[in-house]
Amino acid sequence: MDRITAAQVFVAIAERGSMVAASEALDMSRAMVTRYLAEMEQWAGARLLHRTTRRLSLTDAGDATLLRCRQMLEVAGAMAVTTLEGADTPHGLLRITCSQSLAQTALASAVATYLQRYPRAAVDLQMENRAVNLVEQRIDLAIRITNALEPNLIARQLASCDSVVVAAPAYLAGHGTPRRAEDLAVHNCLTYTYFGKSLWQFTYEGEALTVPVSGRLSANESLVLLLATVEGAGISLQPRFSAAPLIASGQLVELLPAWQPQSMGIYGIYTSRQHMSPLLRTMLDFLLEWFGRDPRWLALTGGVTLPIRPVSRKHTSKLGSGTT
Repeated sequence: MDRITAAQVFVAIAERGSMVAASEALDMSRAMVTRYLAEMEQWAGARLLHRTTRRLSLTDAGDATLLRCRQMLEVAGAMAVTTLEGADTPHGLLRITCSQSLAQTALASAVATYLQRYPRAAVDLQMENRAVNLVEQRIDLAIRITNALEPNLIARQLASCDSVVVAAPAYLAGHGTPRRAEDLAVHNCLTYTYFGKSLWQFTYEGEALTVPVSGRLSANESLVLLLATVEGAGISLQPRFSAAPLIASGQLVELLPAWQPQSMGIYGIYTSRQHMSPLLRTMLDFLLEWFGRDPRWLALTGGVTLPIRPVSRKHTSKLGSGTT
């Protein structure tokens, strides 16, 4: 890891008296602050901090290390920096994780367009439906559709995504068509494994409504549920971008149009804004633009029906523990 950054982290912890305060001052996730501190103690070969539930204090080795870190940062700050030609041009490998459904439907196309624009860049796109530890897995960027945001990582909202309740004509012919959201409770609903207890949330005439659903099939990948829905296995709640082509072709029927399923955010999640590489910065800017303007994506979401709403380039937030 970068020893200059590690020194900055250690000095911030020592000066502010807590890892949380250092995290906020450096605009860095707590997971990264913890990792830099662990690396610093490994390099020093000694424990640098006494930790209690109320405060942190330096050990003798910590006092000596703090002095060396300040000297290191003073020397680093005094060095003349020569800007290399092309230093701000995106280059190198960017590791991205996202769900299989989002990758196949949208992100593969977006990344291909990005690589055409930046020929010195490379992307390793990894399919994960579970939250992963960005630091341990060496992931630079996670793209997630979620409303369950935790307070440690940095997130940039790229768009908003609407969902739709769908079923195949064959299922409806055999089991009837639900007329109200509450009717879903007596239907065979296909559920997403990672949501735990299946509660589908709607808005109807300005009022929030939660419907408990259950069924004989659950899966940890929404594309599996989508294909099973096409086969008549039951009713599912799908991102509109996944279901739109099948609704258009008549293979699926959109149900309960007066009940609006809860919208979710599409986020780019990463560990720190500190020393953000041109590769990560330009990818985030590109994806924000792509979700808002690319006709291939908008065609999947109904265009002016606004299932996807572009958001401000300035919208960022801090999120959860080192996972996403």
